[in-house]
Amino acid sequence: MVHAFIGAHAALGELGAIGFLWVLIEILNPTPQRVRRAKIVALVSVILLLASWLVGGWYYVNVYSLDVKPIIKEGPRPWAHFIFTETKEHVFMFLPFLALLAYLIIARFETQITKDKKLKNGLVWLCILIFLLAMARGIMGYIISSGARVALEARVL
Repeated sequence: MVHAFIGAHAALGELGAIGFLWVLIEILNPTPQRVRRAKIVALVSVILLLASWLVGGWYYVNVYSLDVKPIIKEGPRPWAHFIFTETKEHVFMFLPFLALLAYLIIARFETQITKDKKLKNGLVWLCILIFLLAMARGIMGYIISSGARVALEARVL
């Protein structure tokens, strides 16, 4: 049941989330140097989130939906799938696009971020949203995995 892609999926996603926390910190008090650094970190974080997306998608199609999902749904915590997997899938689908949006805003308006308070504040809130959604996605993944572990333990007993 344990698959290396789960660890890679989680690690890539959480590193992408931490990257956007870094971007947030750089943008809070922007200088030209901090904005340039934020742009680089945002691009790397977008790549990490996209990689997590691809790895997680492969795992979902090839392992989870075939082997894990039926175990969870038949186990003592079927809500782990019905609530958290379904929610995670939707967050999972649009999170890389939000991250790409943040990167594109930084890249396009790099020189204005230090001067335009509304632009800066909007970007700060977008980075907070990306970070919180990515962390929530990690927590949901843990709940889903625990639902699978409990279901397997119930089968053994």
